[in-house]
Amino acid sequence: MLLCIDCGNTNTVFSIWDGHLFIATWRTATDHRQTADQYYVWLSTLMNLKGIEATITDVIISSTVPRVVFNLRVLADRYYNCRPLVVGKPDCDLPVAPRVDQGTTVGPDRLVNTVASYDRHGGDLIVVDFGTATTFDVVDSDGAYIGGVIAPGVNTSLEALHMAAAALPHVDVTKPQSAIGTNTVACIQSGIYWGYVGLVEGIVRQIRIERDRPMKVIATGGLASLFDQGTDIFDSVEDDLTMHGLMLINRHNRERASA
Repeated sequence: MLLCIDCGNTNTVFSIWDGHLFIATWRTATDHRQTADQYYVWLSTLMNLKGIEATITDVIISSTVPRVVFNLRVLADRYYNCRPLVVGKPDCDLPVAPRVDQGTTVGPDRLVNTVASYDRHGGDLIVVDFGTATTFDVVDSDGAYIGGVIAPGVNTSLEALHMAAAALPHVDVTKPQSAIGTNTVACIQSGIYWGYVGLVEGIVRQIRIERDRPMKVIATGGLASLFDQGTDIFDSVEDDLTMHGLMLINRHNRERASA
């Protein structure tokens, strides 16, 4: 079985692939102080609670937090007796190499989403990921990542607003009943929600103009389904995109090694 690990700035997600489907997925806060032993105890406890008897033979990691990777590598080596694939490292091959400026390092999460979205939808795509940052990844007709856009994430913007204006309260991200707020909370919610709808629609429109071709738009990330309620710009909303991509990259490398 394959253990897929997606380590983001805020949360780390673990999923187990049994060769046919993902049988379990768990999420924990990203913490570089978490040791390999702690990860194993946490995972083992959750597996036991679900009655899962998984024999992990492969591990693949995508991480935007370099300090976490070491302990995840130790987890794979010590408890699953395997050398993990780490997306973005030289020994982890991609089906199609990215085409960006020389010397540019592309976030592994963006590479993984590119592989997954191309597998499901073909080329000429824009992948919008609502995470700590809101990213737009452009996928060429052959499945190559060719660049994109990085904007502040929704919750990151809310936190920055609160820090810069202490009198303004923390609010939940939700779709407001109307654009015009009649109290402070409603005003902030409207600004965040409709502001990000406008940001997404505007950036997608500009990318389509520059590419001068029809392009499907795929949304992923924790807030994707919420923002899908406020726009018809998305052709598909997929919560499991990153895990699907990790599984595909692992499969590609195994087939390449056995060829």
